[in-house]
Amino acid sequence: MTFGFAPSAATSLSASAGSVNHVARMLEPAEWAAAGIPLLRNPREVVSGLHARHRPTPATAVVAVLDHEERLTASASFVRRSTAPADGWEFRNALLAHLRRVIPHDLRRRTPVRTAVLLYCREGDERWTEEDGAWMWGLRDACTLHGLRCGAYITLTHGGWQVLGEGRGGRRPTLLSRPSALADTSTDHELVPLRTGGGAAEALRRSAAR
Repeated sequence: MTFGFAPSAATSLSASAGSVNHVARMLEPAEWAAAGIPLLRNPREVVSGLHARHRPTPATAVVAVLDHEERLTASASFVRRSTAPADGWEFRNALLAHLRRVIPHDLRRRTPVRTAVLLYCREGDERWTEEDGAWMWGLRDACTLHGLRCGAYITLTHGGWQVLGEGRGGRRPTLLSRPSALADTSTDHELVPLRTGGGAAEALRRSAAR
């Protein structure tokens, strides 16, 4: 005779709660747009600069910190190796770990003076995906825990780059226009402040107008 045990109500509720929490750890485009994310003055320069420094391949995340004048202060890149479903909590932890390696936190400040932006390279087109939503959640939470202002989330695909939630993008660089592949799965860079700011093109301002 074989004896078995049916899952308890508590176990079922726990599993259900885990699924709900997993789904909650991502941001929909409307939620991101309503979060008051500051616009980049010149996203093309930011994207081109990060692409040139990190040579990202598919599934690479590049997190960068900009000062109040939109100068690049520090950045780090790493490759997402896991095939598990996208989880904002895991993305948050990865982003926070890399931020801690390259720049001190600003938790003692009443108001954040530096902004973190995220460039993520992935397959597919520019349309929002649940993976994007999880990265958005992770970026927002990592910024809160590191004393930074949450900045733009940018995707880099075969068709070019796109600032999600703003409607701004460009054809260059693309996922394929990389000079070389990353030599390591985790590469951190501390950078001498470089000017990445500037006035946005009039066409970009028109496309970002609400």
